[in-house]
Amino acid sequence: MITMLTAHTEQIDEPDLAVEEILAQLRPAETLLAHSVGIVSCFADYVETEVVSALSDALSFPIVGTTTIANAVPDAVGNMLLTLTVLTSDEVQFSCGLSDAITAEDIAPIQNGYARASEGYADSPALMLVFAPLLMNVGGDFYIESLTKVSGGVPAFGTIVCDHHNDYHAAQVLHGGMAYYDRMAYVLLYGDIQPAFMIANLSDEKVFPEKGIVTAAKGNQLQTVNGVPVLEYLRSLGMSSNENGVLEGVNAFPFIVDYNDGTVPVVRVMFHITEEGYAVCGGDIPVGATLSVGSIDAGQVLSTTATTLRGMESAGKKDCVLMFSCIGRYFALDYDPMAESRAVSEHPWGDVPFSLSYSGGELCPVYNADGNVSNRNHNDTFIVCML
Repeated sequence: MITMLTAHTEQIDEPDLAVEEILAQLRPAETLLAHSVGIVSCFADYVETEVVSALSDALSFPIVGTTTIANAVPDAVGNMLLTLTVLTSDEVQFSCGLSDAITAEDIAPIQNGYARASEGYADSPALMLVFAPLLMNVGGDFYIESLTKVSGGVPAFGTIVCDHHNDYHAAQVLHGGMAYYDRMAYVLLYGDIQPAFMIANLSDEKVFPEKGIVTAAKGNQLQTVNGVPVLEYLRSLGMSSNENGVLEGVNAFPFIVDYNDGTVPVVRVMFHITEEGYAVCGGDIPVGATLSVGSIDAGQVLSTTATTLRGMESAGKKDCVLMFSCIGRYFALDYDPMAESRAVSEHPWGDVPFSLSYSGGELCPVYNADGNVSNRNHNDTFIVCML
């Protein structure tokens, strides 16, 4: 059994007050069991003001996590929060790890970090929680493929970082009291647990009628469509740029990618347009694929989230729920970006604790027809792990 505890603070400029508030809500002397780990989700300024490092120093257990644009726990929903989610158990053990610096699509840094986290354990973990950096030259597909390889197929659930800036320059992975732009943090869960996973992505998206063929791409960087740079292609569809020539609202216009192999098309969100007019995406896009551009609206986001929340009942009684939702869904809510977070908070959870954080990419297993799981990278998706 795993018990989840949650706490939050808005003391963004006062490390001592922030720690005091968190400890008062947690009451660690009364609530912690034999093994514990903390998951931090926070507005990026909490790193700069040293709240994260002060919290790490004050706690008796390790913490990992990410910066984000918004989050929610049972008694708080907001943009400028720091939330701490504690998993604690007498039976399940938690081991944290940190990769080496990731500078390219090289598996070695991820392998080294996983090896350190799993050192001393004879068995494989039952679940791996992952907090990955947002890098312009490394994609989510590489992360999930590498994690699957180095772990031997352990289910991997987690997030790629984001923050509140347009270019995500403050998006950082947290490990202990430190923050990193280029490292991956892990929490390995050892014990008798049966995690259950659910996802909600786009349904019946509105799609531009024009289709293009991917003519040049490198990993998660989509370079040309129909022989022209992506930026030029998007402008040909009527998408507008601001006075500085920057394409507006790229997060709200995901690519729908058909591999032309009979499989269901996948969704890939744009994070950034390079100086060359190329699109940095949340996953790989192969040359030769057929590409369309879709749009997300608030109704789709809220309806798919509501359906998923209702569907959790079929998984049976769970001790706690971890959730991540794509930042693209947040932006799709337009003038009411916290609507999805409020919908999660207002769901009738009963006595089941939960945490929600927004992500720059979602890592969540999917089920096949036999009920077996395969690790997968997602964009524009709401993901759920029930423990």
